Amino acid sequence: MAEKEETEAVGGGGEETELKKELESFVKTMLEEDDHGWFCNIFFPKETPVKIAEKEESEAAEGGGGGGKETELKKELESLVKTMLEEDDYGIEKTVEAIRILNRLNELKLKKPVGLGLDDSILSEMFKCYLSGEIMGDPVVLASGQTYDRPYIENWLNEGNLTCPRSKQVLSHSILTPNCLVQELISCWCKGSVIAVPESHQDVGGEMITKMDRILLNSLLGKMSSSRSDQKEAAKELRRLTKAKPSYRAVFCELPDAISRLLSPLSENRVELVPQLQEDLITTLLNLSIHDNNKKAVAENPVAVRLLIESMKFGTTETRKNAAAALFTLSALDSNKLIIGNSRAPEALLELLHGGHPLEMKDAASAILNLCMNDENKKQFIEIGAVEVILQKLKESILVDELLRILALLSTHVNAVEQLSEVDTVHCLLRIIRDSNSRRTKENCVAVLFAVCWSNKTMLKALWKEEMRKKTLAELADTGTRRARRKADGLIARMSKTFPTVRRTAT
Repeated sequence: MAEKEETEAVGGGGEETELKKELESFVKTMLEEDDHGWFCNIFFPKETPVKIAEKEESEAAEGGGGGGKETELKKELESLVKTMLEEDDYGIEKTVEAIRILNRLNELKLKKPVGLGLDDSILSEMFKCYLSGEIMGDPVVLASGQTYDRPYIENWLNEGNLTCPRSKQVLSHSILTPNCLVQELISCWCKGSVIAVPESHQDVGGEMITKMDRILLNSLLGKMSSSRSDQKEAAKELRRLTKAKPSYRAVFCELPDAISRLLSPLSENRVELVPQLQEDLITTLLNLSIHDNNKKAVAENPVAVRLLIESMKFGTTETRKNAAAALFTLSALDSNKLIIGNSRAPEALLELLHGGHPLEMKDAASAILNLCMNDENKKQFIEIGAVEVILQKLKESILVDELLRILALLSTHVNAVEQLSEVDTVHCLLRIIRDSNSRRTKENCVAVLFAVCWSNKTMLKALWKEEMRKKTLAELADTGTRRARRKADGLIARMSKTFPTVRRTAT
């Protein structure tokens, strides 16, 4: 890639602002002119040999553009760039999408596919590491701004070299920063050229991480005790790294006081006062909790669960959703179920299930299901009103499959059976059995009915009356899962004994 862009890739906010201004000016010019030129000049320096491409462009320009499709693409690009200019965290996917649109515009200009706008031999040379001469698998940016393949530049640094191999510049530090844009471009080019994408050396087996990576993580955590702008920048990068690279998740908790340092900005302030910082840090915590070796360390940290609970109450929709998802992943560990259950998490999760955004509700339901695998937690959720909330959501046809799994679990407790002993419960569950296409959902419905009706003659009679008219259980006894058939047969036998007019109806 161009030296100028590689330098900017490790730059701060000022350089990003300048790049945005340059992009805005370029797109404005391109939208106003018919001959928008070669977009590759954004990514590659002017001295790059693109004579062949320029000649093709000149010839194609004489024949006219792509008409309506070109106008449509320009509008799409204009909208995309506007979003990139207005948002601080617009994501690599928007950059790649802009490249795709520019690529299509040039295809229309040339009346043929142009790939990334350069001859394959030229492009492949640009994607080769200066040290290895091979297409890069793990492009990383050195302090000089140059991009190299990770294993080769690491070897260079480990040999004691303190300069950039290409520019000979003395390095201010030896931290290597992943060049995600170059990696994305290489991947797109390889797929377009029908060749294998080079293997990423960093995450072979999902575990390999170097001393330099540890230094990078430690440096980013160090910024959590710095200025607010440093905290925001570091939090955004930690969120990205822990999402993209399993190796960063694996090694994170090996660093001294890593979790406490990560969450220190939220521990010192009301979490809702810094919404984007809160979202990035809570999402990083979610990413870390995915790795099994981190679950215990995160849950046992003195502030982590508390901050997840606060974040389910205050924050963006994404923050609340990810806080609930983090509790779900953490609760996969049995010892963590007790830790989370003994906090205020059950109340916060139930509140999110009751009145949250649909995406938040789904993650809250998943966390509640995991926690209810523990008997103490199950009792606690029943005491704080989980049965009533779930029944209401079922009547509204919200998260039916997920909530019935929880209700079937709760119905094994006597206190839940008492709360479910309403005639409306019978009608609701039988309706779901008839309407649902899910065999598992039908099974959970009849399991709840079995628990509620078996010893309650009033409920059994309500079930009997509807069964006489609809034959819902009779059909389930023939078509359901093994467990569903067993429960349905049991209920039919119970009704036959209690109300002798009921007989099994063959279907």
